[in-house]
Amino acid sequence: MFASEKEKLIRELIGKGYLKTPAIIDAFKKIDRADFVPPNLKPEAYINEPLPIGFGQTISQPLTVAFMLELLKPRLGQKILDIGSGSGWQTALLAQIVGEKGKVFGVEIIPELYEFGEKNVAKYDFIKSGIVKVILSNGSVGLENEAPFDGIIAGAMAEKIPKTLRRQLKVGGKMVIPARGSVWLIIKKAENEFEEYEYPGFAFVPLVER
Repeated sequence: MFASEKEKLIRELIGKGYLKTPAIIDAFKKIDRADFVPPNLKPEAYINEPLPIGFGQTISQPLTVAFMLELLKPRLGQKILDIGSGSGWQTALLAQIVGEKGKVFGVEIIPELYEFGEKNVAKYDFIKSGIVKVILSNGSVGLENEAPFDGIIAGAMAEKIPKTLRRQLKVGGKMVIPARGSVWLIIKKAENEFEEYEYPGFAFVPLVER
């Protein structure tokens, strides 16, 4: 039953134009959202809604994750920073897309969710093979010692887009981040030159910066 529900969700996301890129569609097929939700919510894993994972946080709605990944357009071999990695689902999707020559850093500030997410990602081969590193840290300041990144993506709403994250992007890199009620796509054109695109109408849990 669950396999058909998963296929139905993916078909729906493709049909509505949220999933377009073959590599991202493939990641949605291979990385099972049911592996990233609390055990009692597994029957709801393929509902197109955010689900609670504890501590006031959620695993994002599939539609939103698809939309943001399509904006980021991660590619094979890239280095990506995933802020607020939570359940680890988006981290694992990114790992599937960047492949064995890529690297994904999942950053989570809440210790219990850091453990939950790392355990979930470890159900796949990504941590053992060195593609993913999950770090307990304040993602709003990025990861200075691992910068610059080809892509930065955040799963929680910031008050404003942190300047430190802009600095940690490579020239030509992209950042997809929720801020002020919208999803923003930031493209770094030169060291101090950015193109910005706003996509309003999204709701996220707030970015924890403690």
